[in-house]
Amino acid sequence: MTSTGVVNVVAVFHPLEGHRDAVMAALETAIPLVHDEPGCELYVITEADDGRLIMIEKWSSVEQLDAHGSSDAVAELVAALDGHLAQPVEVIRLTPLPIGDPVKGEL
Repeated sequence: MTSTGVVNVVAVFHPLEGHRDAVMAALETAIPLVHDEPGCELYVITEADDGRLIMIEKWSSVEQLDAHGSSDAVAELVAALDGHLAQPVEVIRLTPLPIGDPVKGEL
């Protein structure tokens, strides 16, 4: 992964049974704060049929994503999620490989 340029992230949250509302409350607090961070182009939460909550992110640069990782918003989110997840959040950094239509072929 290069040190500059767009980077995408997928983060997977596995709420404990009966803890989805607590996880969503933590995300509802954090997401607007992250939207205001430099370099945040996309920060969206989605839900899979099996109950996993999946964050899809797009950052202007690796440096801005790294800064996000040590931001107050992330620290507060980690604290708020304590005791509500069945396993640690899985965070996957992705390098975009645009193909085809620039609107449909690139996140």
